[in-house]
Amino acid sequence: MAGAADEAGYDDRQQAAARMLRARMVRRIVAGGGLTDPAWRAAFTEVPRHVFVLGYGLDELPEDALDPGSRLRRLASAYADRPIATHVVAGELVSSSSQPSLMARMCEALDVRDGHRVLEIGAGTGYNAALLAHRLGPDAVTTIDLDEEITAAARAHLDAYGTPAARSVAVVTGDGALGHAPRAPYDRIVVTCAVPAIPQAWLAQCRPGGLVLAPVATGLAALTVHGPERAEGRFLHTPAYFVALRGSRAGRAQARVGDELFSGRHPDRARYGISVDGARQWLWRDDPRGPHTWDLDG
Repeated sequence: MAGAADEAGYDDRQQAAARMLRARMVRRIVAGGGLTDPAWRAAFTEVPRHVFVLGYGLDELPEDALDPGSRLRRLASAYADRPIATHVVAGELVSSSSQPSLMARMCEALDVRDGHRVLEIGAGTGYNAALLAHRLGPDAVTTIDLDEEITAAARAHLDAYGTPAARSVAVVTGDGALGHAPRAPYDRIVVTCAVPAIPQAWLAQCRPGGLVLAPVATGLAALTVHGPERAEGRFLHTPAYFVALRGSRAGRAQARVGDELFSGRHPDRARYGISVDGARQWLWRDDPRGPHTWDLDG
């Protein structure tokens, strides 16, 4: 959406370059089979990723110290299909902006509808929340993160973007494993950090029939919620590697289990799923009640 706060102060030439770079990014994602939904294609075309990610090692020199070619390369780096490390604590990566093609797959897998309310676990730069807000409109998106520095940056980026939908995003500092009950119930919960198991709070705060999309065991599990203690669903085809959840449910992400399940060069992740039934959670292949199951650390 050109003109929103002049894309946080960028001049006309820079804005035109950014629009061309976004269009190229979208074409590449579409060519790879993504963004089949026109509404999501519009979101990725219009939301300026550079407003959210520049400043995290992509631009070592200040803007006024760059020549025109360097400015263009600086913008182009924001639209490359790669993740960007954004927050490191004591040498450990704790937050990043995922590669746009993976974000596109996750957005479409959420299967949102007009009127839905979404909770995002892991605020990152605020870019993903801006995409969700573009698709769903004002007052539909809540994003939460444990780290106040991360949420402050996400809030600043959303305000700099400046659309009413972006400004309406509720940015919360808190333990994502506990969800955010004051704005529940949610129709969708999307998780942008790897989890060892599905916290019960997420199921309790999601409407029956809603969806939780979470990285587990180096994959992305899409679980339909059947009640406050029950959910079940399968993995998407795509692999996914995220920084680990921090807070009260922090634990070793199921990388070992993922390596065991998804072995081989082109594993069929869609054969696998997760079931939650009360206190028990388990991974399974082909059949939730079949012989091939692996308990999760609930």
